[in-house]
Amino acid sequence: MSTTVPEGKQAINEALELFHRRWMLRVIWELRGGGLTFRALQAACGDLSPTVLNQRLAELRESGLLEPEGPGYQLTAMGLELIDAFAPLSKWAVKWRRHRAG
Repeated sequence: MSTTVPEGKQAINEALELFHRRWMLRVIWELRGGGLTFRALQAACGDLSPTVLNQRLAELRESGLLEPEGPGYQLTAMGLELIDAFAPLSKWAVKWRRHRAG
């Protein structure tokens, strides 16, 4: 049996590793409506620490999901595709939560 990981499985594992980092999904989610300055993004994320926010912004830039926009940041086309990809998961999550609640 081959030990090679299929490309799709490897790709989803890499994406989930990125999203699993604390505050990462929240930062992405808060940028879904358009660009925000550092301070506005920090406030939207519940005043997370500047150090953590800077780390997440750097990781998102490196991943190609975020780009600087004037004095702030915005999602790239790939980042906006991610928001669209979350829509079915969000729908499923609401259904699942209702199921769990009885």
